[in-house]
Amino acid sequence: MVRIRILFVLLVTALLTGCYNRRTTAVAPSIQYTNQQIDSIVFAYTHHYTENFNFVVRADSLWLTRQTPEEWVSQLPVDSFAVPRNTRLVVADIRILPTDSIDSVWVQLAQDQATFGWIHESQLLSRVDPDDPISQFISFFSNKHLLIFLVMVIVIVVGYSLRLLLRRNAHIVHLRDIDTFYPTLLALLVAVSATLYSTIQLFAPDAWREFYFHPTLNPFRQSGLLFFFLTSVWAMVIVSLAAVDDTLRHLHLGEAMLYLLGLAGLCALNYVIFSLTTLYYVGYVLLVAYIVFAFYRYFHVTRSKYLCGHCGMQIHRKGVCPHCGAVNK
Repeated sequence: MVRIRILFVLLVTALLTGCYNRRTTAVAPSIQYTNQQIDSIVFAYTHHYTENFNFVVRADSLWLTRQTPEEWVSQLPVDSFAVPRNTRLVVADIRILPTDSIDSVWVQLAQDQATFGWIHESQLLSRVDPDDPISQFISFFSNKHLLIFLVMVIVIVVGYSLRLLLRRNAHIVHLRDIDTFYPTLLALLVAVSATLYSTIQLFAPDAWREFYFHPTLNPFRQSGLLFFFLTSVWAMVIVSLAAVDDTLRHLHLGEAMLYLLGLAGLCALNYVIFSLTTLYYVGYVLLVAYIVFAFYRYFHVTRSKYLCGHCGMQIHRKGVCPHCGAVNK
């Protein structure tokens, strides 16, 4: 026994010694950058893209000028051509023209090896998305017209669904809920995520723009509000799976489908309400009130506090068991 302990101590000591990383003082070589390289680095840091960056056309078309920006500024005759929607483009060159009164930044885009054209940066960014599915997803759900349309559709659908569910005496989140916390937690996570989303746009727009141009689903590659936002997104995915599984345990398939549809409608409504109201700072007050309301409803109304002494089923209060009819005192 003593030998085993000695061997265990020696093994742990060896492992700790092997994991030790002796710090070495490394002297970084001095790198001399040209003015053009410094300008490129500064541009990439402030504009979040540089040469060889890939875009995809979001608008119906994108007009590019074949001639150089200097010819356009000098009001010489120029020729333009249209690039259709969903065309992928790569940044070939960037020029800064301080004499241009409209936009000093010109971007040259390449459709293929033979098709090149120039455009103002302000016109470009309003008509393209980074060639990344996450960036395109962000752009799609950031459209104000889409949000207004979603508000109208969601309010109508949720209102009609609530009326239908109440008529059928069906289970509804927060109102006639089932004894599981996962649906309530999912609704709260959506509200928190929507609030964080708008908070980043309000107080850290540059960080959000960097995330838009270089997106990632790994929260550990981000810091600050973006870390908490991505963590909440992953938490929503995990909790939604748990909510579906627990709902199917508590309800029959038909009732479970109605309940989950109501939960999806509530989550959509939470996203729209909190993402919009937070932009006007009202969302923070609503979020606190909503959290208090959700916890109160679950712990004081929904959660079962007792077990029936006869059948062992969970019951909300003492008295007649709704499952077996036994009286619990």
